[in-house]
Amino acid sequence: MKTETNSTTGGANMARRSFLRYAGAGAAAVAVLGASSCRTGHFDLPANENNIDIGMGDIGILNYAYALEQLEAAFYLQVIATPYSGISSIETSYLTDIRDHEVLHRDFFKAALGSGAIGSLTTDFSSINFSDRTSVLGAAKLLEDTGVTAYDGAGYLIQSADYLTIAGKIVSVEARHAALISNLIKSGSFADTDQVDANGLNKSATIAQVLAGANGFLKTKVYASNFNYPKV
Repeated sequence: MKTETNSTTGGANMARRSFLRYAGAGAAAVAVLGASSCRTGHFDLPANENNIDIGMGDIGILNYAYALEQLEAAFYLQVIATPYSGISSIETSYLTDIRDHEVLHRDFFKAALGSGAIGSLTTDFSSINFSDRTSVLGAAKLLEDTGVTAYDGAGYLIQSADYLTIAGKIVSVEARHAALISNLIKSGSFADTDQVDANGLNKSATIAQVLAGANGFLKTKVYASNFNYPKV
């Protein structure tokens, strides 16, 4: 099944321009840093041309987020392009809003990273039945929960306060998505124990754990083999 990757509504296009203007100063700084990282060889790819390495430092973390946002955007674009059987008007509205958010996030990271961005990823959604509500919402929950645990697990690695602020604003939106999707599947499960621990804190996951799961939906595999974790 062909996955749509570029179509959004006119409102989403306007929102994208506003979002990029809002984050413009940070985006320019990231692009400069990305160009510097490229010159130092941080974006050398593994021998397999289908593999992508996220790189190192803050640029690596931003590319990590960019990869996940590409995956989520592609998924929701397909969900809206081919709605599942029996989808209600309110579910269509919810999922369209989520699609627009994910496209904004994807495009922000691409613009911010500039020449330091990893390439466009090729998705593999063959395990998802887009005509079936249970299959679609189950995949949406997996992607949203993974996204939140990914941001929570990698936040401490971000060195720049500006980048950390942007990541915090994005992960809070991803958490709203995750809560909504969970509640669509089972009423009252918006903060269930599969994601929130006994201390009331969201669970987190390592980069390696997240990419291992994300790669199941990608033909282009993403790795962090060159990432330089800080010494503790």
